[in-house]
Amino acid sequence: MDKELQALEQTQTWKIVSLPQGKKPIACKWVYRVKCRVDGNIERLKARLVVKGYTRKEGIDYNENFSPVIKLTTV
Repeated sequence: MDKELQALEQTQTWKIVSLPQGKKPIACKWVYRVKCRVDGNIERLKARLVVKGYTRKEGIDYNENFSPVIKLTTV
């Protein structure tokens, strides 16, 4: 987890800001994954921080969503 947090800070993916008064933060959780080689040995452990977006309410927490999707034929 520490390496993942450091990577996010180094790439300036996010920044820590103070929460506006009267607002609640959106919950998040860590998702862990073990990456294995073809022979079954562990290559590395990965951690990813994901937000629980299903708890948001339209018009209160957000106004619009954007989720880019790519087709395999485009690649």
